[in-house]
Amino acid sequence: MKPVFPFIRLRGRGGWLAGRDGIVLALFIHRDHSEVGPAIWRSIQTYRRAIPPGSLNWYTSADGDMVPLDDEGWEHNRHVVIERMGGGSRTVELRESPSETGSYQVEYYGRRLDSPIHEDPATTLSFTFPTEYLLEHGAVQLRALALELARDLPLTFGYASFAIVSSRGSWAAADWNQVESLLARYLGLDIPHAGEFSSRLGTHALSASWLTFLGEPLLGSLGGLHALRNALPFPEVSLLPMDGDRVLVTLDEWPDPIDTQAKAIPPQYRALARLLEPFTFKYEGQELIPYESDTNQWLRRFL
Repeated sequence: MKPVFPFIRLRGRGGWLAGRDGIVLALFIHRDHSEVGPAIWRSIQTYRRAIPPGSLNWYTSADGDMVPLDDEGWEHNRHVVIERMGGGSRTVELRESPSETGSYQVEYYGRRLDSPIHEDPATTLSFTFPTEYLLEHGAVQLRALALELARDLPLTFGYASFAIVSSRGSWAAADWNQVESLLARYLGLDIPHAGEFSSRLGTHALSASWLTFLGEPLLGSLGGLHALRNALPFPEVSLLPMDGDRVLVTLDEWPDPIDTQAKAIPPQYRALARLLEPFTFKYEGQELIPYESDTNQWLRRFL
């Protein structure tokens, strides 16, 4: 049954939109960006064709400014992803608005695994959709699109979830009391921060989600498809093997906000979280800052 999705609009100081309800798809690839550039660009073009025309209007230029995304801008970003294959990291940010969070966004962070400035990098690609897109097209079609977007990527981990959609984690600029209240009530609500995790995730997992993509070496560490079947014997769950030793785990028919005022945590979410727990990302150190401690706790909210 289709769940009820909360209407979310988070405002920063000055009233600009810092976050809204939607769906995030984030894919993490433990490869140098030079190995996956063409596949990344194909995925971006697939997303471009799937969303309404004119939804992406701005991009981050080489000097860090937001500039209009015209034909020259598309060629610039293609060059960043595909042709500048040597050197350090790569960044592509495509947005609906130059200043506010929009419904449709692309974030790409191409990393080198031997980077001296990133703790445990993973090349990362993230897409967002408004909740209205999900309701219009349905969960089956969105799941098929997620599969197509991930099809050529040798990912280690990925997920799709109901989320606070924001630009580069700008949800953090909103009223934190409001954010905390939403996260306490809706355990299925993701707070994505692709740029942060692209520098740290490595071959780790994040939390269990509506769609969870698992690839090597993480899939092997979990025990492979056999271990997944044993851990997830629930009628709502489906496991879809993908080429390249990858699996898509679908935990329910629709993304679930998991409103704790109306229901308990679905058992399949808890079971997958328990299986992932030994490999789930965790900030380490003697004296963690509050954001790091909160993130560690939030990633384990289904346990």
